[in-house]
Amino acid sequence: MWRRVLLCLGSVALGVEGLAQRAVDVVRPEERQKTQQAIVKKEEKRAQQTSVIEFRGQQAFKEKELRSQLKEEITTVEEYGLSPARADDLAFFLEVFYRKHGYAKVNVHYVIESQNRVRLDITEGPLMTLSKVIFDGNIKEPTDKLFEYVVGPTRERYSKLQKNLPFVAADMEEGANLVHRLYVAEGFLDSVVDPPRYVFHEQSNQVDVVIPIHEGRQYFFGITSFSGRTIYDSETLRGQMSDLLQQPYTDARVADIPRRIEAYYKARGYYDVKVDATAAPDEAVNGQVPVNVVISAGPVYHFDGVTVNGLDRLHPSYVIKRFSRLEGKTYSPDVLDERFRTLMKTGLFNILQIKPVRVDGHLLRLDISAEEAKSKEFGFSIGYGTYEGGIVGAQFRDRDLFGYGRPLTTSIEVSQRGYKGEILYEDPFFLDTDFAFKARLAAIRFDFDGYSKFDLGGRVELTRKITKQDEAGLIFSVRHVKIIDADIKPKFLGDQNYFVNTLGFTNTLDMRESPFVTPRGFLVNNTLDLASSAFGSDIEFIRGTIRTGYYLPFGPKPLTPGVVEDKPGTPLQRWFQQSWIGFGARAGIIHSLTVSGPEEATAIPIDERFFNGGSDTVRSFGERDLGPHDHRDHPLGGEFFTVFNVEYTFPIFGELQGAIFTDAGNLLPTSEEPGLDDMRYAIGAGLRYKLPVGPIRLDYGVNPDPHPQEDFGAFHFSFGFAF
Repeated sequence: MWRRVLLCLGSVALGVEGLAQRAVDVVRPEERQKTQQAIVKKEEKRAQQTSVIEFRGQQAFKEKELRSQLKEEITTVEEYGLSPARADDLAFFLEVFYRKHGYAKVNVHYVIESQNRVRLDITEGPLMTLSKVIFDGNIKEPTDKLFEYVVGPTRERYSKLQKNLPFVAADMEEGANLVHRLYVAEGFLDSVVDPPRYVFHEQSNQVDVVIPIHEGRQYFFGITSFSGRTIYDSETLRGQMSDLLQQPYTDARVADIPRRIEAYYKARGYYDVKVDATAAPDEAVNGQVPVNVVISAGPVYHFDGVTVNGLDRLHPSYVIKRFSRLEGKTYSPDVLDERFRTLMKTGLFNILQIKPVRVDGHLLRLDISAEEAKSKEFGFSIGYGTYEGGIVGAQFRDRDLFGYGRPLTTSIEVSQRGYKGEILYEDPFFLDTDFAFKARLAAIRFDFDGYSKFDLGGRVELTRKITKQDEAGLIFSVRHVKIIDADIKPKFLGDQNYFVNTLGFTNTLDMRESPFVTPRGFLVNNTLDLASSAFGSDIEFIRGTIRTGYYLPFGPKPLTPGVVEDKPGTPLQRWFQQSWIGFGARAGIIHSLTVSGPEEATAIPIDERFFNGGSDTVRSFGERDLGPHDHRDHPLGGEFFTVFNVEYTFPIFGELQGAIFTDAGNLLPTSEEPGLDDMRYAIGAGLRYKLPVGPIRLDYGVNPDPHPQEDFGAFHFSFGFAF
């Protein structure tokens, strides 16, 4: 399967019946940001054009940059007039700007030349750089770690590659505060970090910074006791926060205890649970702080009815039916969160608020307020793929067909190798069950190396989540395939005009976290489909594939919100923690049910065979170029394939990443002798640019042992993960 890069040029959401009633009257973040950007742009333009201010003596910065830094103050002068106080503000904030860039001895003096003109005389002084930071008194925390905290505020404004940082006193003070916060986060409650002292070296224009530290005792959690109406035993409750209790004592971790315990109770129906955790550092023995947790569980609540308001075009029953089966069941915030996420993924809502309201007895009615999103969307796309060449596309999507919340999508895509048109109907809640239904009609005209085809057909899918991570499905497909042009001899093509109807099963176990950005965890996917004359198929075969992947980021998992966690390690360690390694393996086999022996290799039509090589398989080969070829060097495909991948990805700068990889795989002409014969390999490197929906990739794979007629390597430009 080939990959390509598609960039969305633009999309337009189309309203249907005016504005939907807003569930909550709020200013959206994007609107607030747009308004703020307009104000900043206006201030910037005014600051650059005004004649109310003049600069003298500046050398390190251009006047345009100085005006930009003072745009808010200049705007104030323009609107309310010039006064000594406002002139003094201009001089003050200009000095602040210079000092933030290392000009510690800068002096700015203002002169009011007329009623509407002020002159700023600047004496910049030398650029002072940071020489070294000396920590006096640190024993438990390493100097390298503390140094990164101190220089962190300065590094935020400069390239990570810059070695000589400017000296900024305000940054050093902020850095010293960060060091103190680090000590407190590590349990040093009595620690004291004195204000920095500075030693100026006038000849070299460098500054040494000395930071005295008094660490004191490090505290840990001691005995944790529980009182009140606890219901559950102490060991069970302690297990909900065992990771907290193993870390150094901090107030933030104590504050996290009630949230942990309340979440445990609420997941079991105790909607009114109240938990209070009190620590007594003054009563600590040998640094062990006792903690008492008071619990008031309250009664168990059950779900009652549902009310919905704020909908305009979408029928309220669409929302009500998502929650109706909860009636009478024990309250669970996790179940509500899952239903909420499911509804938001449909794209039908801008705002969706679910509020449990107590009603008669220990029942909770769900009052739902919603604001509908625009249901219709029209978009264009443009892209490029190594194999397909240039690509343009258009798509129209109605997420709320006839007000029932069922999406209908029509799309067309044209590339340098062909075109594709598709109509897709989706029902994420088929017959108001947990099954998802999809029906797809598609027409494809595509030019492969050696032959061109026209493919017209349909496909229906019925899938269901068995667990949050495991999904199974049944698929029925009907296709008419016709080879409309070929340079490959007919005996290698197989049937050139046929119907292929298949019934298949698929199962995916996806344990990955953040699968589109930096995946963590493993993935297993397998498919099995059967083409039979019983379904009206002209050809008969059985086909199966399996795919596994394991992705291991080297950074630690983020801790639970509310728990303080410092950034550990040296710059090299932090760089390494942003890298990850992935392992992938795939295999597939297709076998004819009507032909065996020497003729079996060509009994399967060429368009149903497997191909190997390309941007997501063995990357030392061009797309579909690995495996059997005819005398004109056209790929013929095969009936059994394997692919193995290992890739290490590391940060370069910002969202740009580098990668090194090795691939292996084979493609055998017949399924009667599957195995690992004739393995081909790739060793290579590439670049990735991270996007929210996946990376853009540029790879080059080298063939370490090229056979005759094989290339030394291949470039691939594509989108998404390789495996």
